[in-house]
Amino acid sequence: MNQKTFSFKRNIPVEGVYDCVVAGGGPAGTVAAISAARLGGKVLLVEATGNLGGMGTSALVSAWSNCSDGQKTVLGGIFMEIVENMYEQGGLQPDITPDRWHRIYNRGFGFNAEHLKRLLDDMCIESGVELRYFTKVIDVDIHPQKKQVRGVVIHNVEGFRFIETKAVIDATGDAIVADLCGADYWQAGRDTPGIMPPTLCSAVAGIDYNRFDRSLQQEPLERAVDDGFFSQPDKHFPGLFRTGATTAILNAGHLFHTDPTSSDSMTQAMIKGRRLSKEYIDFCRQHLPGCENIETVVTAHLLGVRESRRIIGEYTLDYDDYKARRHFPDQIAIYCKQVDIHPYDLSPEEYERYYKEFNERDLLEEGETYGLPYGMLVPKGWHNLWVAGRCSSSDVKVNGAIRDQPACAMEGQAAGTAIMQHLATGQSAYALDTRQLIETLREHGANLPQEELQTEMTRA
Repeated sequence: MNQKTFSFKRNIPVEGVYDCVVAGGGPAGTVAAISAARLGGKVLLVEATGNLGGMGTSALVSAWSNCSDGQKTVLGGIFMEIVENMYEQGGLQPDITPDRWHRIYNRGFGFNAEHLKRLLDDMCIESGVELRYFTKVIDVDIHPQKKQVRGVVIHNVEGFRFIETKAVIDATGDAIVADLCGADYWQAGRDTPGIMPPTLCSAVAGIDYNRFDRSLQQEPLERAVDDGFFSQPDKHFPGLFRTGATTAILNAGHLFHTDPTSSDSMTQAMIKGRRLSKEYIDFCRQHLPGCENIETVVTAHLLGVRESRRIIGEYTLDYDDYKARRHFPDQIAIYCKQVDIHPYDLSPEEYERYYKEFNERDLLEEGETYGLPYGMLVPKGWHNLWVAGRCSSSDVKVNGAIRDQPACAMEGQAAGTAIMQHLATGQSAYALDTRQLIETLREHGANLPQEELQTEMTRA
């Protein structure tokens, strides 16, 4: 079927020349921008919403998980600075001490999303990042043979602008800029059997934590599902995660078959997500001790997307690497989160598959970690384009472990650092001296314990 087309052409103002444009102000993009700016770069950070933090703030996934392997922290660099500042300023959930991210195995902790927004604003301003809220990258100018980005087109209330830039970081989560450039990627639902469903989270209040026990959420949930309490019989209930004295985030209500690269699909998911949020609040109020007075403060402005696009990078981290607890000479972060693949639909067969994999999943033992190699951040063959965050190069299972905010943020610091090395040396993204990169990251606090270093990145 032939689709009608419309030719759109206009002259637009050229606005500024930057060392680096970062698209997306989530954990990966924000840390990438701070990293590059602290190293002397002129950095523009473009964010579609009115605040930084992405999944942790706009999507209200306001909890950081698996920050320690039980013996030592996996965090480092700018993200460790963020966590410590949040702690010192009272932005973390009550009763949390540094032991939680230094020594306690397989546990996360919640935080105040508004506090994180203010902190990230301050850190960007202090580092010299130029922020542009309510703005999107909508097109690119590239040299296709050289696989080189020359500039980006942005759009906001002022209209269209062209930004000349020496390098770009795609931290959109959905590989939007990489797609515009023509970089290769895997897409959930197209290249995989299904799409892991997102969730619309909520901020809630009125919980009596003297009586509420998060470990007792699942059994009453399953009884309520069997009794027909919910409009969809979803037995996977991530639940309530504490963020304050009486507050929490509600992570519940899978939005099955949502395509995060389709605005229509996302629109329908937001509408359904708000309806499901009300159902889960009613469930908590009626069935969970300590939640009799629970109320919704706000539903999130963004969906908590788990899976969409992942670039095909110079290295693809896969499940064999995870099972081997593999470390790399060019690893730019270490992590210890387990694989976390949610049910893909509501069928009994899918829940059977999910529970079987959950019960048999390969959990890391205390003290175990795995590495994230530099090549995950580089779309294959590209000269001055990096990605950081959920759209980095990994297989489905590993993406289910490293899509969490701490890993994304540490990827961001590596990408921002790599750009400044690229500008200083002329080294392409795909041929960067990784020994130099790791040494610079270490100088700025990154937690990179590998003893062996090498100048060339690890390739499959």
